[in-house]
Amino acid sequence: MITTARLLASHPVRESQRSYYDADLRQGQSMIRARRPFVVKNALTGLAIVGFTTAVYIYTIRAVAQDNFEDVPIPDAPVQSPRSRPASFSITSGPLAK
Repeated sequence: MITTARLLASHPVRESQRSYYDADLRQGQSMIRARRPFVVKNALTGLAIVGFTTAVYIYTIRAVAQDNFEDVPIPDAPVQSPRSRPASFSITSGPLAK
């Protein structure tokens, strides 16, 4: 079986991959150092987005739950006469007719 390191050794590696990723394509120390200043800001931004989304969801559910829809008129069920519905369906013409 061909390992990732052996496969990468046979192909030229770009400079960006050489400096940020190791042979197993995991983050190298330079990538971790480059991302470190943004970890807290990204986490706070993610928490703010999740918090806002949760707040909108909860507000919407509570606003709809307290409405009882009494002001919406509900139409009566349509009355069907016995003549309007056929008792049985039969094919009278076409290739499936008997």
